[in-house]
Amino acid sequence: MKKTFVLLLIIFSNLTYGQIPNELSNEEKIYGLSKFWQEVNYNFVYLNKVNRTEWDNRYKTLITEVQNTQNDYEYYRLLQKFCALLKDGHTNVWFPKEIQDNIFTNEFGDFKFILSNIDGKAIITKVSKGKKDELPIGTEIVKVNGMTTNRFIKQNVKPYISSSTEHILNDRSIEYLLEGYKGSTFDLELKLPNSKIKSLEVTLNKSKEQELYPQEETNLFEFKWLKKDIAYVALNSFTSWEIMDMFSDKLPEIRKAKKLIIDLRKNGGGEGNIGREIIKYLTKDTILYSSKSKSRLHIPTYKAWGKYSKVGDTLKSDWQKQAYLSYKDEFYYNFPYQPYSTSNLDITRIEIPTVILIGHNTASAAEDFLIYADNQENMTKIGEPTFGSTGQPMIFDLPNGGYGRVCTKKDTYPDGRVFVGYGIKPDIEIKTTLTDYMDNKDPVLEKAIEYLNKK
Repeated sequence: MKKTFVLLLIIFSNLTYGQIPNELSNEEKIYGLSKFWQEVNYNFVYLNKVNRTEWDNRYKTLITEVQNTQNDYEYYRLLQKFCALLKDGHTNVWFPKEIQDNIFTNEFGDFKFILSNIDGKAIITKVSKGKKDELPIGTEIVKVNGMTTNRFIKQNVKPYISSSTEHILNDRSIEYLLEGYKGSTFDLELKLPNSKIKSLEVTLNKSKEQELYPQEETNLFEFKWLKKDIAYVALNSFTSWEIMDMFSDKLPEIRKAKKLIIDLRKNGGGEGNIGREIIKYLTKDTILYSSKSKSRLHIPTYKAWGKYSKVGDTLKSDWQKQAYLSYKDEFYYNFPYQPYSTSNLDITRIEIPTVILIGHNTASAAEDFLIYADNQENMTKIGEPTFGSTGQPMIFDLPNGGYGRVCTKKDTYPDGRVFVGYGIKPDIEIKTTLTDYMDNKDPVLEKAIEYLNKK
């Protein structure tokens, strides 16, 4: 009976694999690969960090490899792997909509679960409500297809993830551990919270059961009192100016607080000016300092002249310097920089002891908020390093509905300090352990309250 089941499973998997679109011609595959390679060479702001010889050699080998892919899914996976070599969180390749919506999944038919990186382990932190007893929260995936989880990740997951920072690469590797095309199977070895070992075979397929346990609602804006004098404000996204209205509505109450906690741990970014418009109320400083930005500047004639320049020539004149750097693709345009003045605004400002909660998911425009907060003596960051990636991506089409993006802008602190690739570090670092998670504790918030109580 077991052999029959395995045979049927293989047939099902092959049938599903055969349903993956296979529409790209070899010419289109080569064009898409070359398009991505070209846009990186011409527009990627961190090209100076790339080993150009290895990058070009990989491109040349891929010309043959992409033609040997069996379908469009395999082709785009190769492009994603190529993109991951750049190690940038704002530079990516995405599947065509048909594959993304109908073929690619991380669900298992009757159920699904969410994995999180806790203490470096792949832990189930949410699961379909009907499976919460069979797959308890806190269950660890210790093996995948006979390999330890770490080994499986190293071979099959990490090489496809674009990330600027090592901690986000580790997080995403666990979050994306069990993704693939419908019909793919995984043999899992699980360690339950009671330390018992359990085997489970799962097959990827879209799930109809969408309700997850435990339920968690994330609103755009949250406000509450933690103590009689500590106000808590969660700014969970800067994707909508609606959050500015919500913040303004609560300003009268926030002004009653003696101490303040701002939670940015779920804020993945959005419009950078939203954060600026909020933080201007939270300091008496009338000058706010944003990040500094630059982008590559390419003038072909300077690059042509630079072929004949030497390092020593850069000392002779600005012209020689620009020619030399242009040839090496390292000449940049510095965007005009002007601090933001609020001296002419008639607003009531709040300057009280403030803790900003940050974590790995604090990204992009939320990191811009932290740049404004950097020189504020009343503000302290508690939590874990941030996402460590921001910039302006340039989006372009790839064959048959896929698309890619390349980061074109480099942002730094006003004084030139680099945070992309590292994340903005907390003043006080606190990590959530598995024990904290299982006990439903929030050690970061607890530390913030303890810190403010001492103020």
